Amino acid sequence: MNRIKEVLEQKGIKQTGLTEQLGKSSNIVNGNARNRQQPGLEVLFEIAKILGVKPQELLKDNK
Repeated sequence: MNRIKEVLEQKGIKQTGLTEQLGKSSNIVNGNARNRQQPGLEVLFEIAKILGVKPQELLKDNK
């Protein structure tokens, strides 16, 4: 599970902005943000860079 949607909201960034900066389709970014699909590590690191957070901050602990 990831926290992409939560971090987007905290940063005041819309999914469309992330989609444009990431260069991925809106369906992929939406699926990632809603936890319907998980991004690969490379994409996760790129999202973290765009959002200005550490990649670990985008991950939820499933405990």
